[in-house]
Amino acid sequence: MSDDTKPTGMKQGLVNYGDAGFSLFLRKAFIKAMGYSDDALERPIVGITNTYSGYNACHRTVPDLIDAIRRGVLLAGGIPVDFPIVSIHESFSAPTSMFLRNLMAIDTEELVRAQPMDAVVLIGGCDKTVPALLMGAASAGRPAILEVTGPMMTGFFKGERLGACTDCRRMWGMHRAGELDADEIAAAGDKLMPTAGTCMVMGTASTMALMAEALGMMLPGGAAIPAVQADRLRHAEATGARAVAMAKEGLTPDKIMTPAAFANAFKMLLATGGSTNGLVHMTAIAGRLGIEVDLDALDKLSDRIPVLVDLKPSGQHYMEDLNNAGGAAPILRAIRDDLDLDCMTVSGRTLGQEIDAAPADWGQQVVRPRDNPIFPKGGIAVLKGTLAPNGAIIKQSAAAAHLMRHSGRAVVFEDLEDLANRLDDPDLDVAADDILVLKNAGPKGAPGMPESGYIPIPRKLAAQGVKDMLRLSDARMSGTAFGAIVLHISPEAADGGPLGLVQNGDRIELDVEARRLDLMVDPAELERRRKSWSAPAHPGQERGYLKLYLDEVTQAEDGADFRFLTPNRTGAKTP
Repeated sequence: MSDDTKPTGMKQGLVNYGDAGFSLFLRKAFIKAMGYSDDALERPIVGITNTYSGYNACHRTVPDLIDAIRRGVLLAGGIPVDFPIVSIHESFSAPTSMFLRNLMAIDTEELVRAQPMDAVVLIGGCDKTVPALLMGAASAGRPAILEVTGPMMTGFFKGERLGACTDCRRMWGMHRAGELDADEIAAAGDKLMPTAGTCMVMGTASTMALMAEALGMMLPGGAAIPAVQADRLRHAEATGARAVAMAKEGLTPDKIMTPAAFANAFKMLLATGGSTNGLVHMTAIAGRLGIEVDLDALDKLSDRIPVLVDLKPSGQHYMEDLNNAGGAAPILRAIRDDLDLDCMTVSGRTLGQEIDAAPADWGQQVVRPRDNPIFPKGGIAVLKGTLAPNGAIIKQSAAAAHLMRHSGRAVVFEDLEDLANRLDDPDLDVAADDILVLKNAGPKGAPGMPESGYIPIPRKLAAQGVKDMLRLSDARMSGTAFGAIVLHISPEAADGGPLGLVQNGDRIELDVEARRLDLMVDPAELERRRKSWSAPAHPGQERGYLKLYLDEVTQAEDGADFRFLTPNRTGAKTP
């Protein structure tokens, strides 16, 4: 069936009763109970994902955003229909929000496909919600446009400006070191998250918002507007209006999210010093379209594109400062020569046209020029070696320089429980130049690949003033975190990777410049250890979503998506 004869509005996706006329009659009869007229039901339908949850402060403003999007849809001649969808928050989702990301993606895909809508507005915010929505939308294939809730405003504690959650981690480290007592850390906790919205530093939420704008899936200017500002509602209204036009144009995600567009998003990731999670999430989104992310190509980009955004944790400013500086536009302008400017965006214009239309730079100080970067290379480096045959990553822009080439003795924690039980033991055999190794915290091992890669400095070393040490794991790390931390080691320990064979006292060598991570143990000894290795078991793994997850989840380099949700590779790769 050609596009111009394809059913639209209430006529699409009819329930099969064996009589299409009756199916449409019944559908209209039920929807009229919501108060719609026949005239209204003939207009383009725009679905709106309602991701509000009482557990999710990042999404506290979703009802206001829905009202603004509705207004935009109505003004453009469409009919808005919001519908509930899974909402996940980083701090309230056990075992991890990453464990539930794929569930939210399934929810998005199936509800967008099952219900009559000509386009959909995706409302996301907290870390895993944006990738889940884009994954689902990519698979559903309907015209889709993203609106994010936006970052929080900053707080203040004893005259110091604070931002969640980089300063959460910094202040908790001070508490562990005895620099803040129980009353002081509790008082700081009252000030760290002063408004609704996502973390106001370059965490995963901020990173995904900026990457999504560079990808072309969000209207210009939307990535950095604070959640509580009126501009956020005006942007939402414009998004609703644009969704109606996209429905008429048939502008589907596959026409926007091309290999070149994903490369643009990764260039934004590098220039912002963004969260390492941006890599695994964007890889999962690309995978839904059969596109492979070329890690070697990404690593070469890292040599060319420096960190330009002076934002915590790599710099000093916050997202509201970036918004005041112009949002994504000055970043895109700074790396313009490296971007594919012909990529289409949800606005109906190309990325190059949007950069040209953006307000001129007025001398802001948040986005640096390329000849004066925050860090001379991209924020993320890709590592390989005998400890990470399929790869690992390090956020080099947020780590101590002296640890970027380091050899040391492994101090091993078998899993998260072992880490919790022994890390602060006064008798732990550990020194500042040792390497902390956490096993079984990857997609299968944890399960859910938690943000536990930010292994705290052992208490006795923290009390001695140690601020950073090399830490390795198959886990992820919050974009708000910092330190010499190697993540996403693949294959993970629970999938039979070399990481699972590391023992206390083994020598490990890291050389970021050479992009190497090596376990200095004789292969014959590793083979001996492998014979006695077994995969970890998880209570309840014989049923339900946990069984589905463990059976189907892929490794980090493939986005930790489910195998059965990803189509065969098309041969397309990110340039």
